[in-house]
Amino acid sequence: MIIKTLNKLWLIILILFFTACASKKDVVYFQDIKNTYEKEIVENYNTVYQPDDLLAITVSSSDMQGLEPFNLPAVSFNAIPGSVVGQHKQLTYLIKKDGTIDFPVLGKVTLKGLTQIEASQLLKEKLSIYIKDPIVHLELVNFRITILGEVNKPGTYTILNERISIIEALGMAGDLSITGKRTDVLVIREQNEKFKYHRIDLTSDEIFNSPVFYLKQNDAIYVTPNNAKIKSSSYNKNVPIWVSVASVIMSVIILLSR
Repeated sequence: MIIKTLNKLWLIILILFFTACASKKDVVYFQDIKNTYEKEIVENYNTVYQPDDLLAITVSSSDMQGLEPFNLPAVSFNAIPGSVVGQHKQLTYLIKKDGTIDFPVLGKVTLKGLTQIEASQLLKEKLSIYIKDPIVHLELVNFRITILGEVNKPGTYTILNERISIIEALGMAGDLSITGKRTDVLVIREQNEKFKYHRIDLTSDEIFNSPVFYLKQNDAIYVTPNNAKIKSSSYNKNVPIWVSVASVIMSVIILLSR
């Protein structure tokens, strides 16, 4: 009778062990994609400039005369006993809360709500009064995204260009951990002075149609934990010890009952 009871207990333990294992559906990305499959890329990654964006702006022209006022150097000084050493740095322009930057000669220029192409064109038109055929290059130097939750390398990352997909971002963070919930990834975006929340499913090909497939500056990604991770948060570290003790006791009982 005791042996039958113990055998049932072992069977229950084995069933619980195997049912707790993650299935393929919980882990594999893009499960809808077949071998012969095409998906049109939605090009919605144009960066729109917002307050607190930091821009590096370079002005050039076929005629070099008159360019100097528009390419002022930023100089930082390092004090060394007995001397002062200056280091040239690229001058940057902060978009203020009212959406403007203070640009040399031109004064206040509103860039809020403009894309890189639109902002470049606006500056060209204003500069053409002073420079022949001006060429304007803009670079967003504080494009950052934050990745938190169940990834292997959470943190804030600086992006070197203005185009990054959520797949690339998660790759930078070392991919999701095995306890990350692939079907529930939250993207938080600040837009028009409001926070917008988007939930995406990495196991579906619908991610490619998502408005947050291409990320924007200051986006935050949060990978939620799966059920196994949540349950393990209340896991008692002494459980393995008690299981081992119980196994020894059960083995002794079996030997004595023979």
